[in-house]
Amino acid sequence: MPTEFTPFASLAGGALIGLAAVLLMALHGRVFGVTGILAGLMRFGDGADWRLRAFIVAGMAAAPGVLVVLTGLGPQIEIPVGRGETVLGGLLVGLGVAFGGGCTSGHGVCGNARFSRRSIVATLSFMVAAFATVFVSRHLIGG
Repeated sequence: MPTEFTPFASLAGGALIGLAAVLLMALHGRVFGVTGILAGLMRFGDGADWRLRAFIVAGMAAAPGVLVVLTGLGPQIEIPVGRGETVLGGLLVGLGVAFGGGCTSGHGVCGNARFSRRSIVATLSFMVAAFATVFVSRHLIGG
């Protein structure tokens, strides 16, 4: 399974994620951890907080459509496994998020920027796991 090298698109995407994280912290004093934002949508106590979370999630959901409108090109998504493996992968990621106390955006982007030791360890852990997964799936299993 070859992976296309897209340095400019990756750089632009990373810059936009970083900008979103900085703006959310500067304007609202909040960390841009997507898992926490999604989890907060299940709580309906504070209307202003819920609306902020809903707008963030709506923006993330609408972004691919905006990309199509602006460029005429949509994201190319190819899932080389079946639904069962996809669901299992999602459940494993959910468990990792629960045990790790957050997701890649919260730890990897915001936590590391604040020099959080917990986030640095979490980021190192999920990066090592990602490297190992790619190595095993491409070189040992033969993907």
